[in-house]
Amino acid sequence: MPQIIINYKNPKTLEALKDFSKYFDFSIQKIDKSKPQKTSLNGVSLISGDKMIDVSDISQIFTGKDIDAKDLRQKAWKRRK
Repeated sequence: MPQIIINYKNPKTLEALKDFSKYFDFSIQKIDKSKPQKTSLNGVSLISGDKMIDVSDISQIFTGKDIDAKDLRQKAWKRRK
């Protein structure tokens, strides 16, 4: 069965759609947005992160360690020749 997604601002729109669904034989389902979406890139599964995470909690881990991005790349991702 074909599916569509309708975005609406006014709650009365949903009530109108529910009334229409009785006469035009379609169903309305609420989508659970809390599930992370899984995608694949070159065969590797990717899961989207939580946008509500507070990154200030991890700042204590890196504060005062004198770590910069260039040093981190050189140490962590050494290319094998």
